[in-house]
Amino acid sequence: MTIMNEHMQSVTLRDEERTRCEVWTRVMGYHRPVSEFNAGKQSEHAEREHFREARTHEYDCP
Repeated sequence: MTIMNEHMQSVTLRDEERTRCEVWTRVMGYHRPVSEFNAGKQSEHAEREHFREARTHEYDCP
């Protein structure tokens, strides 16, 4: 994987140099890491469709 460092220089990282990103999700009112889900729940999570709600109104705040 190639990334840019703070000096805008290209840096290539090997897989073992990368930091694992942990994904958390809200389940039954609390947050849990997806990595702790059983196989069925992980599969269900992978099939979820992500969306963004459109804004309905713009309000002027005083």
